[in-house]
Amino acid sequence: MRLTYSDYLRLPDLLDQCRPKSAEHDELLFITVHQACELWFRQILTELTTAQDDLLAGETYTPRLCLRRCATIERVLAGHLDVLDTMAPADFLRFRGALGSASGAQSAQYRRIERLSGRCVWDAFLEVVAKAGFPVATPAERADAFREIATDRREHESLWELAESLVDHDQAWSLFRQRHVHTVERQIGRRPGTAGTSGAPDLMGREHFYPELWELRSVL
Repeated sequence: MRLTYSDYLRLPDLLDQCRPKSAEHDELLFITVHQACELWFRQILTELTTAQDDLLAGETYTPRLCLRRCATIERVLAGHLDVLDTMAPADFLRFRGALGSASGAQSAQYRRIERLSGRCVWDAFLEVVAKAGFPVATPAERADAFREIATDRREHESLWELAESLVDHDQAWSLFRQRHVHTVERQIGRRPGTAGTSGAPDLMGREHFYPELWELRSVL
């Protein structure tokens, strides 16, 4: 049987998942943007898992590619919100009630990205740094290690590029998170969110995944 484009992508099943609960024109846009984000979240999780596994195996090249792919995807995610901003607040309010108790704060993949990025990938990165001969048991030891890596990039090129790829991912995810907050503020202002959330404040989350790599900039 010949495989078609539609078969390969399972387009009938995929497109059938976009089912507005109201007759309002902009609800389709709202659902499409959020479903697209969830598809990209899945890809980010795939990249982060591969990065973590390869770091634990002592590799640095593939993790750099995976982390920088994450950053690229996260910039695409911010672009999705540009599309959502074409929706007027009054038009969103026409179907907002159809969301019921559903809330973006319930995204399991979003929370997994933050957990995997903030602890698991970081711990795997530290193992690579330790295998390169640097003490990493304390914040002070790690600060010394990162400073040496940053000031002798020729000698420690792979570690420096790996650290920068972590910062790329951290920065792009932070900008996406902030962009999401601005979209929520644009649509509902200071109104509380659905499912008992406070709205925009609930979406801020942590400031950085890798604060020690950001602090490095202050002590070089």
